[in-house]
Amino acid sequence: MSDLINAFFNGEIFKDSLWLLVKTLPTVFEVLVLGLVFSYLWGLILALMRLSRFRVLRYLTGAYIDFFRGLPLLLLFIFIYYGLPLAGLTLNALTSGVLGLTLCYGAYSAEIFRAGIQAIPRGQTEAARSLGMTSGQAMRYVILPQAVKLVIPPLTNEFIAMIKDTSLMSVIAVPELLFRAKEKMGVVANPTPLTVAALIYVVFTIPLIRLAARLESKRRKRRPPTKPAAAEISPEAEQDLLNTDIAGQLP
Repeated sequence: MSDLINAFFNGEIFKDSLWLLVKTLPTVFEVLVLGLVFSYLWGLILALMRLSRFRVLRYLTGAYIDFFRGLPLLLLFIFIYYGLPLAGLTLNALTSGVLGLTLCYGAYSAEIFRAGIQAIPRGQTEAARSLGMTSGQAMRYVILPQAVKLVIPPLTNEFIAMIKDTSLMSVIAVPELLFRAKEKMGVVANPTPLTVAALIYVVFTIPLIRLAARLESKRRKRRPPTKPAAAEISPEAEQDLLNTDIAGQLP
């Protein structure tokens, strides 16, 4: 037990590593803000393309989403940073990391946005069109504002996953938490800096996890109770109800 504590929870190394890793947080915040904005914007564009009336566009968008949802993010980082220069396109480490997050998480958020848009009753669009709005105006002013409220909890979960996946950018030399922790571990020959990095990730993600759970709970409470559709009642059951009602009215 003492060997485990000395290896992963060395007090002196912990204190020394904590300040070093805290100084890397501005870089992490920069990556997260850029990745969040671009991936959500790209995801919304993909969702609208997926819902397009053009079949070819829907198929191409679906193929893109399936491909990048199935591609490991680590391999995507490596391909962008080390592979694209072979094709004549050289990007710095930070740009490569943001581009990788955008391509990958844009595919995930696209499905979330699509589900949110399709959850809005079709009557909302028809009502907007009856007021003289175009399809684009109906989507912009009526459908999207309602859909965004529905997708905030799952998008928050995606953001939590993005925070943890920034650690994968250490393979392309982005000076984020894990990259600096691995450097410090090599200097002190002790894995305690990795423990410090893990605790920093936990400190950031736990409040967001609680926030996502609270938002999801509020959304469920606001959801109106669903009524059984008339089509769900079989003709036999309808006749039984009618006979029961008639029998109840007889003297």
